[in-house]
Parts: sequence; C-alpha cells; structure tokens
Amino acid sequence: MPRIALATYDPGTEPNKDQDLPVLLRALTDAGAEAVARPWDDQETEWGAHDLVVIRSTWDYSWRADEFVSWAERVGKATRIANPAEVVRWNTDKRYLGDLAAAGVPVVPTRYLAPGDPAGPALPADRDFVVKPTFGAGARFAARYTPGEHETAVRHLARMHEEGLTAMVQPYVSGIDVSGERALQFFGGRLLHASRKRAVLTPGTAYDADKVAHPELARWVPTSGELAVAERALAAVPEAPELLYARVDLVDGEDGRPRVMELELVEPNLFLFLHPGSVAAVAEAILTEARR
Repeated sequence: MPRIALATYDPGTEPNKDQDLPVLLRALTDAGAEAVARPWDDQETEWGAHDLVVIRSTWDYSWRADEFVSWAERVGKATRIANPAEVVRWNTDKRYLGDLAAAGVPVVPTRYLAPGDPAGPALPADRDFVVKPTFGAGARFAARYTPGEHETAVRHLARMHEEGLTAMVQPYVSGIDVSGERALQFFGGRLLHASRKRAVLTPGTAYDADKVAHPELARWVPTSGELAVAERALAAVPEAPELLYARVDLVDGEDGRPRVMELELVEPNLFLFLHPGSVAAVAEAILTEARR
C-alpha cells in the first residue's frame, strides 16, 4: 500500500481553499493508497514516513519562500518529493522567465528591479504595464498601471523594495483582454486538460487589494501552437528533471502568438473541480510515481 502525503497549507479556522484536495484524497484511497493531507509547515509530520510527498496547495509559501525551499530540500533528502526540490528552488523565483527566454521560449518581456535599482527608466512611457514581485502568488502585490501613473508605480516598487523583494516590470499584454489567459495542465508527462480565464488585473486596482485569482474560469481546448509553446517551455527547465506535474500559463503577444506568462511547477491549482474526468488520471500518475 503506497503511503502518500499531499502537502497543503494550514487554513486555520477557515475551510481549505483547495477544492480538489478531498476529491484527490478519496481517489487515491479508493485506488489502494494510504493518503493524507498535511500542511507543509506542520512540525509534527514525519514526511520521511511516506513513499511520496506531492506538493499540492502550499498556497501560503510565497512570502516565506526561503523557508519553503528549505523544507522541500529536507523532505527530498528524507523521501521522494514531487516536484523535485531543485525544481522548487528554481521555479519559486520568477526570474526563471529569463532562463526560458535565453533558451528561445517565447515569454512575456520582463525587466527585473532589485532593491536599490532605479525605477524610473524601467517603466514604459507609451503603454500600460504590470508591476509584481518575483516571489508571489494569486496576484498578490501585483498591479496594472497606465503611463500616467508612474508616480504610483514608483511608490509600489518602493514598498516592495522595503520588503526586500525584487520586482518584475512587464508590458500589459492586451491580448489577454481578447483571448484570456490559457492554462495547459500536464500530469505524468502528458497533457491533462486546459482552462481559460479572463484578466485578473484591472485598471485602478491597488497592488495590496484582494483579487479574484481565476475570473470566469472555463474549459479550453488548446491549439497546436499553444501546445508547442508549452512543450518548449517544459523542455527548457534546467537539467531536464522528471516532472510529475506542470502548468503552463499562456497569453497572446502583440503578434497574436502565444507567449508564456508563467510556468507553474510548484503548487499549481489543478482545477479538477472544472475537469472531474481528470481525477482518475491524476491519481494513477501519483500512484505510479509512488511505486517507482
């Protein structure tokens, strides 16, 4: 009987926001596994007692990234963890987009501003742009600005730099207002399903305001072009590690062709609630990995 732990977050007194977690636990149990869900920062959990630890919904890690990466590395030494700890370290810092671009993967153009870097020259003067941290999730600390809002954007950058955060500055990709953002989900090395959502960042929304992470989420059938870009992104992950799961988020560039917005290899929402037919395939891939 494979022993599998699904790593999540501690919701406290609130319900866990991962709608897929109980469904996946039930599917694994029904398939013959001993499956549990535990917060990643639970001090009582003996991670090494499991055959496989699957990072699922550790959605509070982004402001504790160093602590989280250290946890993944400790677990990886005690047992098998998916995705591997070296992937977690690389993917928690969104400067990985620079690595993908260097490998020839079409990505959203990005500039990085570390604390102490001058902000003004990096902000576009002729188009809307986005400012967000290299460590972040759910559009936290992210905002969209117009060229006339440079002073507000500079204050936003200063606030992030006070926290020791490196900022990303990207042109606002207007194609997202037309064709949305597509998420191609891979599991066990195969395309699992795809989804589409509308723009998260709207003009005038403050960087520290709560945002709907997946507005108007719907099923999507990826085009051959989208699939090709997603596969190029996965092939460009350093040292070609074996990935149990991956999500590639795409938007259309000015030329109408898909570009990578994000490559989610740590704790992507699987959206199984939208694709219930994928539950069995996910459970099978996890069991196969646990039995290796």
